[in-house]
Parts: sequence; structure tokens; C-alpha cells
Amino acid sequence: MSSPVARWLAQADYPISWTIPLIILFTSWLVRWLLTVPLGFNTPPMYGDYEAQRHWMEITLHLPYSRWYNYDVEWWGLDYPPLTAFHSLLCGFMQVGTWFDPVWFALDASRGLESAESKMFMRATVLISEAIIYVPAAWCFCRIVYPEQRQKHTALFLILMQPALILIDHGHFQFNNVMLGFSLWTINGLITGHYILGSIAFCLSLGFKQMALYYALAVFAFLLGQCFKASTPTKGLILLLKLGITVVITLGTLFSPWLHALEQLQQVVHRIFPVARGLYEDKVANVWCALNVIVKLRNLLSLEATVRLSLCTTFMACLPVCIHLGMAPSPARFGYALLNTSLAFFLFSFQVHEKSILLPLLPATLMLQEEPVAVQVFNNVAMFSMFPLLKREHLTLAYVCVTVLWNWMTGLPSQGRYLSLVTLAGDPD
Repeated sequence: MSSPVARWLAQADYPISWTIPLIILFTSWLVRWLLTVPLGFNTPPMYGDYEAQRHWMEITLHLPYSRWYNYDVEWWGLDYPPLTAFHSLLCGFMQVGTWFDPVWFALDASRGLESAESKMFMRATVLISEAIIYVPAAWCFCRIVYPEQRQKHTALFLILMQPALILIDHGHFQFNNVMLGFSLWTINGLITGHYILGSIAFCLSLGFKQMALYYALAVFAFLLGQCFKASTPTKGLILLLKLGITVVITLGTLFSPWLHALEQLQQVVHRIFPVARGLYEDKVANVWCALNVIVKLRNLLSLEATVRLSLCTTFMACLPVCIHLGMAPSPARFGYALLNTSLAFFLFSFQVHEKSILLPLLPATLMLQEEPVAVQVFNNVAMFSMFPLLKREHLTLAYVCVTVLWNWMTGLPSQGRYLSLVTLAGDPD
């Protein structure tokens, strides 16, 4: 693809190419750090997602496992799987015994605390988490897929500068980079034939945020196809058993603190899948929200009926591409299947949030050098779909800046094919 980044790297002196990854990492880190205040900063009474993440560090640090998922759930109760809770606990431990103020995570007394120092610490936890999980996964992907140095560096730079993830994690303030990082490690493992390691990575992704289910059908179809593709039925069966045992052990380990009491396990599941919230949330750009303009499904159908409706439509939308992948699994088909299934989940599944578009954006962005125009347009449409959320949180300036920057970096304004499509669309003949 032709872009300012690719042209800059084409002029680089590759005997000293070891400096280029450092420039890429520093630039992407600088853009993240320069973003505005996190979501909800100085906006009582709930203080937004910044307070949610801080509060989870507070409760995991001070309370036993048994109370993590039922402690005052009205005040940002923990509603993500156990690995998010363990990550919050780790971030809390980073603060303990250091020069940081322990008041930041004092149980109950610290609610709504937003000092400049605590804000800096919280933002640093996002950057560190991303540097440990997501960035190495992106670098490994580029090394696996692109044989030429300039291609690797171009792909890495554009993946790390993807605007939606930057805004949601560093402006809206979340840790989606951890979930997406584990998902990217899953991709790396599966396309290189390391199916057990890939399965462990996917369980960790799923154990961090339940939204990783958007990839589940594609991952299942790819692995099942590999079992059928094995040289003998016995080897295929052995692989299937290994994968099953891997999934059970990994998820069992993550949920082990709650397995001794059925009531506690039920509470964890209830918090992770809060179906009572309804079919969709806010102004999410999916089918159910759009259809609500004409047909008020939430008034016509019961909660149970809307759950069944979304489940059936999501499964049917995913089925063709999963069959196609399972019959002949390959890295290329796997990438497209991840995009299609995650987009089907975003469009049709139950309780979709605006930020869920990050899941189809990951496999789409990985295809930027193969499908430049389609990926650029998709990224811009996805960014536009999140604009109501970002505008509500006073991130309009950051939204414009990072979107324009990424479009310039990818060379979208100079893409002749894109302009030709626009011209063709406007041609009455």
C-alpha cells in the first residue's frame, strides 16, 4: 500500500533499522499519553469508567474473592470475568508499598477520588498493560505475516496507531488492549500451528472480557477443521481431546476461587452476563438499535424472547463463514472468519455496547496491507459509530485528531481506488 508511513520507511537506512521500532513505539506511546482526561473525570455522581476501573482495584485489594462480585453492585459492581479481577488486583498491588498514596484505593472512602497523581498512575497501568500484552502480540504477528522488514514496520506502526482502540482505552479509559492482545496471541498461535498455546491465549482473552465470545465460533471452526484435517482420524481425535482438556484446565483455573460454592459461581456468571440490561445499550450502531426506530421490539417481546431472537440471528449469520472455514481451514480464511463472525455478533447479539466494534476492527486492521481501501473505510465508519459515545465524554477534539492522523498515515486521501469508487457511486450512468 502507498502511504506516508510506507514512503518514510522506504527511505530509511536499514543497516540501522533497530531504531525504527523504537521510533514507532515512542510515537504511539506519545499519542496515547497526550490524550485528554479519562471518561467521567470530574463528572459526579458515578464518575464514569475511570472510577469503575479504580473501584475494581479497590475491592479486589481489600476484599476476599467471595465478595468481589456481590459487593455493593450498584456502585460499579464488577461485571467482567475473573482475569479482569486478577488484573485489577495486580494493579492495586503495584500501588501498595510504593511512594503512591494508599488513600487512592481506600475501601469506600476513595470513591470519586480523582487527584492528578492517581490519574497519572491509572493511565500508566493502561500503558503498561498494553506494552506487556498487546504490543508484543502485534509485533509477533507482523514478523509472522510479513517477510520484508519495511512491511513489518509499516504494519506495526499502523496497527498501533489504530484510532478506535487508542480513544476507548486511553480516553474512555478501559483495558480492552489486554483482551485484544490475548486474542492476537490466539491468532499468532493458530496460524503458526501452535494450537494448544493458541487455545490457552483465547481462554485468557475470554477470561478477561466476555466480549471475546465474538471470536469463539471462528476459533472453534478453525480448530475443529484442523482436527478433521489431521493425517489420520486418531491424530485428529487426540488433538481434539488435547484442546478440550486445555480449555477446561485454563478456564477452571481462572474460575477456581468460586468453584467450591455453587451460589458464588452463579453470582459470577450473573454479573458477567447481565441480561436484565436489555437488548442493546445507548445508541449502538447495530441492527436492533436501528430497527427500534420502526419496530419497538423491547415493547413487543419479552426479555427471554429477545435473548432467543438475538441468539438465533447471530448464530445464523455466523454459520456460513464457519462452515466455509471448517471445511478448509487456512490462515487467510481464519482472518476473514474472525472479521465476519465478530461483525455478526456486533450487529445481532444481545447487549452490545458501542465499544464492541473494537472486536471486528482488530482482524480488519490486520488486513490493512492486503485490503487497504476496505479497511480504511471500515475503520472510519466504525469511528463514526462511536462518535456519540466519545462526544458525550468530551473527546471530540481527540476523536478528530487521531482519526485525521490515522487517515493521513494510511494515505486514504490519496487512494485513487477509493476516489474512483466514490466517483462511480455518483455516476448516474
